Amino acid sequence: MPLEPLSQKDIEERLAELPGWSLDGDRIGRSYRLGSHFAAAAMVVHIAQVQDELDHHSDLTLGYHSVSLTVNTHSVGGAVTEKDFELARRVEELAAGHGAS
Repeated sequence: MPLEPLSQKDIEERLAELPGWSLDGDRIGRSYRLGSHFAAAAMVVHIAQVQDELDHHSDLTLGYHSVSLTVNTHSVGGAVTEKDFELARRVEELAAGHGAS
């Protein structure tokens, strides 16, 4: 089944289930604070692993004690799709294990 862009209503409903995530233009994103630069770097590596598993990659930024990511689906013209929310849910699942808030 081909990916379809989500409606604004669908995006808002899915974002309500992901505290901290928001819509920024044509992308969804979130920033996390961590206890150290090393913890942030470890989380980036873990996110990269998940992205490879899903074959879906975000823009991922490592800061001093932070990790930020934004994502949309290039294959549907840069719109937000269910695939973006699948990645967001996976990142949320791993964030707690890294002490991210």
